[in-house]
Amino acid sequence: MFILQKQIKLIQRPTGTPTKDDFEMVNAPIGKISEGEVLVKTVYISVDPYLRGRMNDTKSYIPPFELNQMISSGVVAQVVDSKSALLEKGDMVLGSLPWQEFSIAKDNTVRKIDHILAPASAYLSVLGMTGLTAYFGLLDIGKPKEGETVVVSGAAGAVGSIVGQIAKIKGAHVVGIAGSDEKVKFLIDELGFDAAINYKTQDVAEALREACPNGIDVYFENVGGEIADAVFPLLNNFARIPVCGAISSYNNEQVDVGPRVQGYLIKTSSLMQGFTIGNYTSRFGEGAKDLATWLTEGKLKYEETITEGFDHTIDAFLDLFKGANLGKSVVKVAEIEKY
Repeated sequence: MFILQKQIKLIQRPTGTPTKDDFEMVNAPIGKISEGEVLVKTVYISVDPYLRGRMNDTKSYIPPFELNQMISSGVVAQVVDSKSALLEKGDMVLGSLPWQEFSIAKDNTVRKIDHILAPASAYLSVLGMTGLTAYFGLLDIGKPKEGETVVVSGAAGAVGSIVGQIAKIKGAHVVGIAGSDEKVKFLIDELGFDAAINYKTQDVAEALREACPNGIDVYFENVGGEIADAVFPLLNNFARIPVCGAISSYNNEQVDVGPRVQGYLIKTSSLMQGFTIGNYTSRFGEGAKDLATWLTEGKLKYEETITEGFDHTIDAFLDLFKGANLGKSVVKVAEIEKY
């Protein structure tokens, strides 16, 4: 007799902004493990904007999702059965796993985590890929110096909120751009940003001129579009622009056309460099150590928007494009069991 579980599949490629019609929830058997494998129960699922790009059948830095197959992302899970010498029942692990309630994984494809050191969900945010993305993008490309001005778009999101705090640790003047008064207040009062701008209610160009009287030395790009257009005229000589994302254009059906940036880059001798976290795989240990230290010392805070229940995973993903999340967006699927 097979035990059934729920899975989420991509059944059609979205046109514009994804809708629930692009996905299907099905029931499927769990299966049995073999030697060197573990059966894990999904505890937290990471929902991230970059997943939208994988739903298009286009060449990118990571292969697209296949139709009628499960979506996958970062998952924190608990081992419930093991035929592995490396992992035992009750262990918490982190890996790239399918959107389903249980998964069978080879023991060398998941990493054991310590959920006593930090809450398990933190390994999907400040101690996981988003924290590392912020760390390497800002420090390796942005290279903020004490007294410089750092501007972060998408500043209340999973990556942007960590970027701003690391910039403050490095002694920079930090300005965040976000999409609500609540987020602006959070950035200033909770995360210690020097200033924050609500792009929905303020003239971004004017607000940036006021918040950055000495110009902009580092612009951490998460959004693109008209927000980026407002930043470029304020770049200082030798400014650095790490390009992490451009969520404003992810759902565009036409090519995004705006002011050309080449003139600004030439006039200021600025560096604009795209990156993905995969570029830094060999240095993950370095970043994880610093992030954990800053978290333990109270220099880093993190916020999560937690959606309860596997059935609401698609809702949580779609909410990303409405700006509904504060900090990292995760879905809580199950409780951690004591064995």
